[in-house]
Amino acid sequence: MSKNKLLATLKANCLMQTSAEILAFENALTELAKNQNEQDLPELHLILDDRCQHPEVMFGLIHVLESFDIKQQIEAFISVVPQLMITASNWTSIIHQRILNGQEACQVYQQTLHSVNLHKPHFLYHLLEESATIKLKSTINYMETK
Repeated sequence: MSKNKLLATLKANCLMQTSAEILAFENALTELAKNQNEQDLPELHLILDDRCQHPEVMFGLIHVLESFDIKQQIEAFISVVPQLMITASNWTSIIHQRILNGQEACQVYQQTLHSVNLHKPHFLYHLLEESATIKLKSTINYMETK
């Protein structure tokens, strides 16, 4: 199956309301994971949907996203976060927290958000950058007390 058909299958079945939709989603995700392309990252993020009936299956998509290069994944996430907040605010929060929980990812996130805010200011980017900065400072403070 072509990459475009696989992406279309993920989109068409992202609510996972039937066992057939779950199976189609899982099969398409497995195929896409075998042939990763960083250009697909924004589109893959936008498949996330808070109306999904089986979040445990959707976590498979989160794991695929996290298997990409950290910088590429974070740049793609930042590029779509304003759109993603509309249909997948819970998934956006999950990705945000998972990024903050990794020291290297958090640093890349904060630096990338800072750069984006300089060139394309957005209140959402500012809030995310502030959150990453606070997390990094708290980690540094914690390390200094040890």
